[in-house]
Amino acid sequence: RRRRDGRRTMAALAQAPAAAGSPFRLGDERGWRDWRARKLGGYPAGVADLVVEGGDPRALTRAEHAAIAAHCRIANMAIYASERLEADKALPRALAAQFGLSRLDRNWLADDDGISRVTVAEGGAGRGEFIPYTNRAIRWHTDGYYNPPGRTIRAMVLHCVRKAAEGGANALMDPEIAYLALRDANPAFVRALMRPDAMTIPERTDDDGVARPAQSGPVFSVDEAAGALHMRYTARTRSIEWHADAEVRAAVAALEDLLATPSPWIHRITLEPGMGILCNNVLHDRSAFTDDAARPRLVYRARFHDRIDASG
Repeated sequence: RRRRDGRRTMAALAQAPAAAGSPFRLGDERGWRDWRARKLGGYPAGVADLVVEGGDPRALTRAEHAAIAAHCRIANMAIYASERLEADKALPRALAAQFGLSRLDRNWLADDDGISRVTVAEGGAGRGEFIPYTNRAIRWHTDGYYNPPGRTIRAMVLHCVRKAAEGGANALMDPEIAYLALRDANPAFVRALMRPDAMTIPERTDDDGVARPAQSGPVFSVDEAAGALHMRYTARTRSIEWHADAEVRAAVAALEDLLATPSPWIHRITLEPGMGILCNNVLHDRSAFTDDAARPRLVYRARFHDRIDASG
């Protein structure tokens, strides 16, 4: 059995309460302080504390399910490590279903089953026009930041089938931690990033006209039903428009600085075959990589409109 980053689960997290009420609303200072203390009191010290080793992600044992759910409750993400090395596109869907995820985002770059094969695309047309389907680095973002509200990406699975010969590491950061750090620094940062017009993705056109209309929205928002925090963000500098308001620009600069500064809140990992990430659409990036021509890097990506059910 190969070595992986970390082998222990945090039993204490199994009892950690999920964020409830409205701690992310700036007017609820007491709720915020209570939530903040719980969040930091049980937060994982490093990426090893997020890894759950198991057999088959398609049929988790009770203990494996409980450990993954616990990590998702406290950190909005878990990393699973398994011996399932075959290229089974049903795996991410089966894993996700065990946590209440069923509403796949069937975006136009996904396959007919709604699962995307993220690998280097041949040629310059089609998928090859988009950075995820190249071997180039991808800057910090959350998935689906260009989607309209009706197609919000709340959770996703990234499952590694084959790793790159070199590179291809991911950095991960819990959006709740990003919110916490910015609110601690200056609540005005959070207020600015909650503006409904804080970030606009311009329309995308193709030979047929407008392929995707312009989409404006906040960076931080609160799910009215669940009280959960959602983050919509990209660090790219092209095809993005930030509001000209000085407070928005200051908040964006503070967020960029947060993500660029080495921190125990940023987890870095190179997924091995059979490993994957289940998360509530956390902030992530990807380093550039070099492929083995005979076995190119392949990651299955499943995006969902649901949020992870981590109650079990």
